[in-house]
Amino acid sequence: MDLTTTAFSELGAIPEEHAFGAIDAARHVRLADNLNPDFRWRAVPKHSRSFALICHDPDVPSRGDDVNQEGRSVPADLPRADFYHWVLIDLPADTRSIACGEFSRGVTPRGKAGPQAAHGARQGINDYTGWFASDAAMAGDYYGYDGPCPPWNDEIPHRYVFTLYALDIPRLAVEGRFTGAEARRALQGHILAEAQVTGRYTLNPAVKF
Repeated sequence: MDLTTTAFSELGAIPEEHAFGAIDAARHVRLADNLNPDFRWRAVPKHSRSFALICHDPDVPSRGDDVNQEGRSVPADLPRADFYHWVLIDLPADTRSIACGEFSRGVTPRGKAGPQAAHGARQGINDYTGWFASDAAMAGDYYGYDGPCPPWNDEIPHRYVFTLYALDIPRLAVEGRFTGAEARRALQGHILAEAQVTGRYTLNPAVKF
């Protein structure tokens, strides 16, 4: 199975129109267009009954002491953890593409609605749900796609791994408000094939890649 996007090349830079945050010269970060990238896939296993698409960032700092702090930086050698940006499941078996902006256009304070989504699919909550939990203006359940917004003082660019799974079941065994980790566990034993495409993004003007 092959997964492609016109938004970026493998390990290339993700355009800011697909990000949650963009570089701002005065404030470090401003909100961006937050459009989900487009995707197409082919060479699908014959008995596929649904698809799931999960995006995660494996480069999130494991400690927040230095994150977005003036005069400090997040060191490159700091251990990293996963952060889920999109958990899309139950895409019908005849689906072969997702359009740019089809599932996300702009940043929605307190999060987009869910879990129900277009085409009868469902979306889980992403990890901005936890990130904004103590922010009175932004707290809420963030369903669906919300793009990159890594620390503006991180010494490394972050990777954003989009993984498409072809499944042997029409509906994944998760209900209600589910997370990326819960969806990944439910996938086990049902994956017929998978394919990935990875982009990179930074909000640190000093980081080049």
